[in-house]
This record gives sequence, structure tokens and C-alpha cells, in this order.
Amino acid sequence: MANQNPEQIARDNIDKQLTACGWVIQSIKQVNLNAGIGVAVKEYLTDVGPADYVLFVEGKPCGVIEAKRVRCADLAARVSVKFKFNSSKRRVEELPLR
Repeated sequence: MANQNPEQIARDNIDKQLTACGWVIQSIKQVNLNAGIGVAVKEYLTDVGPADYVLFVEGKPCGVIEAKRVRCADLAARVSVKFKFNSSKRRVEELPLR
């Protein structure tokens, strides 16, 4: 949509990426943690306020995603850090949940 703010655009991109990796995305208003192996719940309330996404694997919380606007300089720094991490002794593979 043309009139989206940067946070909405980021959330749309996160939704697409999670779905492509096999995550089931749900609204906090209608949660079924048994809908799949991996369930991402939007706007999940935590002790410190709502998280953009809380990730559950087999019904257990395992991660949090916060949608943030990324500037080009930030993105370049993050890609560099990821490259360095992946080049270390331990190889990190991004595997879908399917």
C-alpha cells in the first residue's frame, strides 16, 4: 500500500519472510499456538509492553522480533557483522521450520 509508514512496511516484509520460512502468523486477538510447529504472534503482551512478534516453537516462546526502520548505513553495518559471524568457526545456517 502506498500510504504505509516505515513501521508498517517493515511489518509487511517481516510477515512475508516469516511465512516463506514456514511460520504461521497470528494476531493476538486470535491465538492458536498449535496451528503449526512455529507460530509468530503479533503484538504479544510482555512484562515490558507489547512485542511486535513473539515466536513460539511447539507452543513454547523462543524469540522476539521488533520491527524497526533501517537506514542504509545501519543495513551495511549489519550485513558486515553477519558476514563476520558466518565466517567464524561456527557456520550458521538459516533453516525454515517446515
